[in-house]
Order: sequence, then structure tokens, then C-alpha cells
Amino acid sequence: MKTLIIAEAGVNHNGDEQLARELVDVAAQAGADIVKFQTFNADNLTTQDAKQADYQAQNMGQQQSQYQMLKALELPTEAFRRLKAYAESQGIGFLSTAFESQSLNFLTSELKLTRLKIPSGELTNSPFVLEHARTGCDLIVSTGMATLADIERALQVIAFGLLNSSGNPTEALLLQAYSSQQGQEALRQKVTLLHCTTEYPAPMEHINLNAISSMRQTFGLACGYSDHTLGITVPIAAAALGSAVIEKHFTLDPKLPGPDHKASLPPDELTTMVKAIREANQAMGDGIKRPLGDELNNAKAARKSLVASTDIHTGDVLGEHNLTIMRPGDGIPAHRYWDYLGRQALKAYRAGDCIDE
Repeated sequence: MKTLIIAEAGVNHNGDEQLARELVDVAAQAGADIVKFQTFNADNLTTQDAKQADYQAQNMGQQQSQYQMLKALELPTEAFRRLKAYAESQGIGFLSTAFESQSLNFLTSELKLTRLKIPSGELTNSPFVLEHARTGCDLIVSTGMATLADIERALQVIAFGLLNSSGNPTEALLLQAYSSQQGQEALRQKVTLLHCTTEYPAPMEHINLNAISSMRQTFGLACGYSDHTLGITVPIAAAALGSAVIEKHFTLDPKLPGPDHKASLPPDELTTMVKAIREANQAMGDGIKRPLGDELNNAKAARKSLVASTDIHTGDVLGEHNLTIMRPGDGIPAHRYWDYLGRQALKAYRAGDCIDE
């Protein structure tokens, strides 16, 4: 399985379209499959006096409202048109996360995206989740800050939206859609869940990568991982756990001002991460335990066979006194040693000869 690698540019363009283009270049050169941004209108996203998250204030070195911060990080819709075209010209997929309905409509109706990302913060925003489901797009659903119950609730809403193009859900209708064979099949076809720890940067003791397997077993859906740790160890480990998608923030320079730069990879580390994930995918194999490649040839040198430890004459009884086990491994296999004890030799051997009868 090849892991889909999303290079998360997010708002690391700092509201500058030229920086955003440079981020596209970095993601493409690193070998990522998709470069992802964030699309929002601050006037629709937050109240004027909503406070920043603690990490945002710490990373930016200043205290301001969410509105002030987000307003400075907006890009106009025309910039996203140009960025999508530019990404495609560079051979990398384009994706952006919408944080409010106007932006979602723009991404689907005007940019014609066929894949969407529901961010962790919107997982419990059921009306917005329903809007995503009714686009008919493939959905990548991030689950930071969530319990399994939160995730199941969102999946109920998505199942309802995939099966019903209109109407508001009730609790009974949500459960009916989610429990139905059609609903489950629609979820399998359309939804990938991402485990995530919503801390920037996220400490290793809070990562809980085994939750990827728990989510996969609980919901029977493709699962992946959205990473906020420092470095590349964790996303590589997540890929080795069979993640269908890996998402990782990157930046032109972690020292740039902004809320996410400090928890983002510089270009060289993004390239290293992509290469390592590709290697991890290749190393996973098909799970069938068997010799591969040169192993069979190497077994001849590394394994052992039955060997005469002394001269043996025709008719001599074979036993511990005249049999030993030595390399090479292309004779009678060592595991047959006990089968030969007590037999009569059918031919003569010199000490050091492999037994071949």
C-alpha cells in the first residue's frame, strides 16, 4: 500500500501568495502527493473577541484576538485559483481545508475539488460535517481532541448526508443511516479517518499511535495520521502501522513569524520524511512469511547440513560419533539429523564430506 502524503502548508504563507507558491515548490520537490492550504473568511469564522489558543500566542510571541490573527493569514479566492493551477503545473495535487460554509462552497463549486479535509476543530460541528458529506467528495476526517463517540457521531452525520441529499437529520435517522448496509458501504468508499493530537508541537507521550489501529478496528475504515510532533520519527512510524494517509505541516523556515511555523518541518526534513515513508511502504510487503530475493541463495551459505565428522565406510552405522552439522546448507538439512542416527551408510565418506544419501 502506498501512503498518500499530504504536505500541509496551512497558513504558513503568512498571507503572502508568493510565499504560498514557494511552499508549493517545496512540497513538489520533496515528492509529496498533495500540498494543502487552509481557506477561510475570518469574518465568517470567528467572533471579534475570541481568544487565541495558548500555543498560537506562544508561537507568535504576541497576544491578539483570533480574528486579528486569522485576518492577517487570509488569502483571496483568486489566489487559491492561481495556487491550484500552479500546483497542477508542478505535478502535485492541490487541496485546501474549508473552515466555514462560504469557503467550502468555493472549493467545491468553483475550484471543483473532489477531495475534502474536515479539520479536527470542525468534527463536532455537525451541520458543517453534513455540508461536507453532501458535496459527494471523498472525505479525510481529522480526529484531534475526539473520543470514539465523537468520531462515531460525525460518521453518523456523514452517512446520513451521503444517503440523503436533503432534509435535516434526527437522532433516529442518523442511527438508521449509519447502521444500514448502504451507509456503511458509502463510508468505506468515501471516508478516511486521521488520528491526530491537537497540540503544537505535540509531545511524544501524547501521540498514542496505537489509536490508529483502534480506530481501524472500531470503524472498519481506512485510517491515517495527521502529525504535529517535532521531527519525522512519528509520521514514519505511523506509515509503518499501515496509515493510508500521512499529513505533516511544513514551512519555508521554522523561524518565520506565525502560529504554526515552529511545529512545521523545514524543506530538507520534508524531503527526508517523504523518502523514508516511501521506503517504509516498500518494506511493509504483503505479510506472507517466505524467503525473498537472494535469501534462498544465502541460505546455502548460512545454514548447515549433515557432515561426516570422521571417515565413514560403507555399511558403518551412522551416529553421534561420526556425524556432525556444518556449513554449507545445500546438503541434507540439519533438522534431519535424528532421522540418520542408526542408519547404515550406503557409501564411504571422508571426514568433512557432506552426507548425500
